[in-house]
Amino acid sequence: MTLLRKYFGHASWRRKVGLIVIYSLLLSASLLLAYVMRFDFTNLEAAIGGFLLTAVWIVPLKIALLVLVRHFDGMLTYFRMPDLVRLFQALAASSLIILGVAFLSAGGQTKAWFSQTGEITTMRDSDSALAKKNAAPLLPRGVILADLLFSLILVSGFRIGLRMLRERYVSNGVDSHIRVRVAILGAGDVGATLAAEWLAKPGLGRIPAVFLDDDEGKQGLRVHGIPVVGRLNELAYAKEKYAVSEAVLALGNAPAHRVQEVVKLAKKVGLKAEIMPSMDDLATGHVKASRVRPVDIQDLLGREPAKLDSKKINQLLRDKVVMVTGAGGSIGSELCRQIAANGPAQLLLVEQCEVQLFVIEQNLISLGFGGIIQPLVADILDEARMRSVFELFRPQVIYHAAAHKHVFMMERQPWEAVKNNSFGTRLLADLSAEYAVDRFVLISTDKAINPTNAMGASKRLAEIYLQAKFHDDARNTKFMAVRFGNVLGSSGSVIPIFRQQIANGGPVKVTHPEVTRYFMTIPEAVGLVLQCSILGNGGEIFVLDMGHPVKIADLARQMIELSGFRPEIDIRIEYIGLRPGEKLYEELQHKTEVFQPTEHPQVMRFVSTPMTLRDAEAAFAKLKDHLHQKSANELKEAIQQVVPEYQAYLVQ
Repeated sequence: MTLLRKYFGHASWRRKVGLIVIYSLLLSASLLLAYVMRFDFTNLEAAIGGFLLTAVWIVPLKIALLVLVRHFDGMLTYFRMPDLVRLFQALAASSLIILGVAFLSAGGQTKAWFSQTGEITTMRDSDSALAKKNAAPLLPRGVILADLLFSLILVSGFRIGLRMLRERYVSNGVDSHIRVRVAILGAGDVGATLAAEWLAKPGLGRIPAVFLDDDEGKQGLRVHGIPVVGRLNELAYAKEKYAVSEAVLALGNAPAHRVQEVVKLAKKVGLKAEIMPSMDDLATGHVKASRVRPVDIQDLLGREPAKLDSKKINQLLRDKVVMVTGAGGSIGSELCRQIAANGPAQLLLVEQCEVQLFVIEQNLISLGFGGIIQPLVADILDEARMRSVFELFRPQVIYHAAAHKHVFMMERQPWEAVKNNSFGTRLLADLSAEYAVDRFVLISTDKAINPTNAMGASKRLAEIYLQAKFHDDARNTKFMAVRFGNVLGSSGSVIPIFRQQIANGGPVKVTHPEVTRYFMTIPEAVGLVLQCSILGNGGEIFVLDMGHPVKIADLARQMIELSGFRPEIDIRIEYIGLRPGEKLYEELQHKTEVFQPTEHPQVMRFVSTPMTLRDAEAAFAKLKDHLHQKSANELKEAIQQVVPEYQAYLVQ
């Protein structure tokens, strides 16, 4: 392998010449073998004569067509289906050309052969015992067909052989003598892909020993030579008989409850459980089949992927100037990635924190979107700066994700929550109407429903202003808001806090044993936000279906178990009491809102009687007088005048 890399591992003249020589030999051998077979392996003189007469132009023709389909551009030791397709295209095209030349040049019964002296003579029937009444033409159709098959076999065999050498002797940094026997749970496409990867690369240190699958039709069959020996609940039997020490979940997009059941079963029988990517991730190239990882809490809480109207979302965003505020945050950055994939003319990344802006900029560049993004360091409260952005770039669609979202922190300084979340949204809404933005989507929160904290109340204020702006303003901007709960992995989520507490040895601190929350993944939440933006006609408040609520105490226990510890034995759970402004559970609707279905089963629409724009502006003017001039209690009481359902926590 070292010698191959030395001479053929890079695009040098040595590599090109070497490949041409090797391929010429292979293609010459296939043509000679085709002639020898055509003459029944007996009349070698005629076979060699035909070969010498035709190889001088057939072999260069094939080499030229292989160059044309860029076959030589690939690395020698990597050979997969796309390479095989290009190889077949080139060889099939050459065979068609050869067939055409044969018919055009044969002239019906032209016959020739090479004598031992190298001279071309006319062959008479009596010259050979094998010659029949009409000798074969110079390029028999049988030779052309056989040559195609032999060329394909020899060249692809050469490339496959090099790939096998690489996979067998390149260990990828893993000691190939340390190999773990693994049970693959799921004998579908995902499991088969994983098994093939491990079989091809023993240096990865895994031996796929057995498959388990609940599909009765697969029982007793083999996948890549590996037996399917039973259902998933027979994991203990597989461990005992096949001496496996790990179990890898290859269940594709299985629902979270099924993943949870299998993980508990693996833990019960004493096997380490890991999970591999879904086929969607493998197909998009985000991950490789061999990249199995430990089961994470997101695997247990996640849900089936939301079905989105991708065509309409694409129609909304393609060739448009789209702005995302808070572009460096958890939701904002995922919005940027999904929007960029829909081909906007320009994507404006508005972010106050330059460090976060740099991170999402580099991420989008690495994904190939560098040509359409425009990073903008800007504060949404800076009217002059934001006006200049609207004036220069003229955004057509805006997703407003910039916000202060940490409940307890904002509870202690409600001025900042109202200033950023409420007044910032009002400024952007006014500019959007002034510059005729088509759609404005506010990323709100389920904490805006019957709010008990300043953060939720500030988001409710923003919703009130957007509805008033839409109904009373004569311009055509469609204002809407989308509410959803906690997202897994976000900066403000409890999950990274629990993870750190577990790493420190505990205790894991939970506010109350009965506190519950809704969870969804960031990509799912953002996909549904995009879905809402095509459903809205203006003035709506959308609420995403968050599924079933999860007890935070149960979440803590699951995370402790996934980390390899025992709750209350290795890691203690400590209940610290509800903090100011915190609810036991989140609500989905308050009394002034009316439910209306939407076209999407995971999106609900709530409509309420909007406040007039005059009243909304008067309320905001009054609140502005309280910012940094009144106490926290006085500001909260002023908010209650605008949001009557707000149950403020007042400091005694």
